[in-house]
Amino acid sequence: MIDVDVTRLSSKGQIVIPQDMRSEFDVGDKFVILKRDHEFILKPLEDVGRDFEEDFEFAQRTMKALEEYEGGGFRKMSERDFLADLEKW
Repeated sequence: MIDVDVTRLSSKGQIVIPQDMRSEFDVGDKFVILKRDHEFILKPLEDVGRDFEEDFEFAQRTMKALEEYEGGGFRKMSERDFLADLEKW
């Protein structure tokens, strides 16, 4: 399942991870943050060995989908069709 939420950048450069998205993490956990162009990937330090290129591809597709959504380019579909489309990613 994919969770999507909105957050803000503070004047101190801090970004809050929404509460429902951080429930599996503990205070003091370390993360790796990767940036390419205007995209960020945040991963727990223990997951560093995973394929980051795949994460960036997913981030690009997600950003493209958000741009399409904001531009009114989305169509209605059933949950089943949505999940089938998502599997293609």
